[in-house]
Amino acid sequence: MEVLADIEWVLACYADDVPENGGACMKHGDEQIAIYNFSRRGEWYATQNLCPHKQQMALSRGMIGSAGEGCEPKVACPFHKKTFSLISGDCLSGDDYQIKTYPVKVMEGKVYVGIA
Repeated sequence: MEVLADIEWVLACYADDVPENGGACMKHGDEQIAIYNFSRRGEWYATQNLCPHKQQMALSRGMIGSAGEGCEPKVACPFHKKTFSLISGDCLSGDDYQIKTYPVKVMEGKVYVGIA
């Protein structure tokens, strides 16, 4: 583990463990964290796995895509299709929900999630 600027970088998995244009889940303490390999964009994201709409641990199984004119990266809950920004965590479906997001870095085939 590396600590930089109050962020602890935790080894989450190997990059090959996360499907292209899909997600996987890791557990850190009591938290489940969803990790997304948005390979169409060449980007990685991480959020809480809990969908706040129905309190289901499901976001890692959601569909990822882009929203709006700015092509903001998003994830849609696989159960009720509430969509969330992978950058800000804001609900893009017009509801008053928000999810936690985490920084991600990939080095030498390993995926690290930043825990503040």
